[in-house]
Amino acid sequence: MAPIPRTDELSVHNPLSAGRRLASRAVAWQAGATALVALALLAFGVPHALGALVGGGAVAAGGWLSRAISLGGGIAPAGGALARLLAGAMLKWVLVFGVLALGIGLGGFPPLAVLAGVLVALVVQVLAMASQ
Repeated sequence: MAPIPRTDELSVHNPLSAGRRLASRAVAWQAGATALVALALLAFGVPHALGALVGGGAVAAGGWLSRAISLGGGIAPAGGALARLLAGAMLKWVLVFGVLALGIGLGGFPPLAVLAGVLVALVVQVLAMASQ
């Protein structure tokens, strides 16, 4: 009779854990790409670089918030999981648009620099999610 394997020897697929890792990797890639865009826009001046940091940082922070809400509740019935997913996505975009409005409106950052940060962060998010 074969011995029963210990729990640390079992290969268990946990989709929530995989989702958390993927979302965390996407946020890390977004932060790195945003920093690179800010460095590139530093040639146009500090306000442009800060604007790119605000735009890309808003998307990265929104992604982290969405990950925390959507995947933070553990296993749940379908209705609860869907509600968390929708709440996470909605709060992400509320945060992103709020930070963009404050950054462009009150902060006075150049709108094109802010939008460049947002665009790069969103493209990198798609690339990070697609590459496994």
